[in-house]
Amino acid sequence: MSTVPAQLAVDADLVRALLQSQFPQLAHHPLTQVGDGWVNHVYRLGPELVVRLPRRQSVAGLMEKEQRWLPELTASLKIGTSVPLYAGVPEESYPYPWSISEWFDGLDVSSQPRDRNVALAAPLGDFLNTFHREAPRDYPPNPVVGGPLATRSQAVQERLRSGMVPHAARITEIWEQAAALPPWNGNPVWLHGDLHPANLIAKNGTLQAVIDFGDLTAGDPATDLAAAWLVFDGVGRRRLHGFLGSQYDGDPAVWLRARGWAVCMASNLLAGAERHPGLYLVGSETLMEILTDDLTWL
Repeated sequence: MSTVPAQLAVDADLVRALLQSQFPQLAHHPLTQVGDGWVNHVYRLGPELVVRLPRRQSVAGLMEKEQRWLPELTASLKIGTSVPLYAGVPEESYPYPWSISEWFDGLDVSSQPRDRNVALAAPLGDFLNTFHREAPRDYPPNPVVGGPLATRSQAVQERLRSGMVPHAARITEIWEQAAALPPWNGNPVWLHGDLHPANLIAKNGTLQAVIDFGDLTAGDPATDLAAAWLVFDGVGRRRLHGFLGSQYDGDPAVWLRARGWAVCMASNLLAGAERHPGLYLVGSETLMEILTDDLTWL
């Protein structure tokens, strides 16, 4: 598998030096690299913390956005999040913002069978009910998620024509139907923006944390409601829908647009299989959920 080159070389010595410079009270803790993803370098710091450092300039703004908005937005949530507990600032040796967050020792939900996820429907629904509140005018924009579904048509159609998406003809029909629906008819609400299973942490049979708010923005709640297909099977989807209640009833097309967002995200997971091979199964399972869902739960 090819790796994504970082603009800066980041190792434990650099991270330790940053800690000693900015948070010396934490610098004595053991430091272990636990992730090296598309967006961030990730180091576990002692038993309870994790250090996240953007890999390159083009994604550094995502960390800055989390530092600016997440403390306020997560204060009323009942579950854990990757909210920065300590906000690192750029230095000459590392010129990007970086953060220290809580470490969650549960299981990445993409690693467990979907039929177990039904237990996550209520806590995820509670997260959405709390988080999907009206955003201020200066919310952080996102050119990819939160806006009209049709703005993603070119990218989705290219993926559907690539030959890597199974049952592409039927998925294309579902996508085109969704993209033609009326847009969200309410004010922009806060969105996680990337609510797939790898950004959920489960422990002891329930949802422990929602992580990775790099796509944080505001707009159409259907973007996050795509989790109904990304995370759940039919039983879990019905339970999530029931738990969310009536807050989206003013927009009769919201769940059909959410299914369209699930097509968009699942096809993107398939396209990124080289970068994130573990998420290929999430993408393919999500497409099968979409194809076999008769929508009688709506």
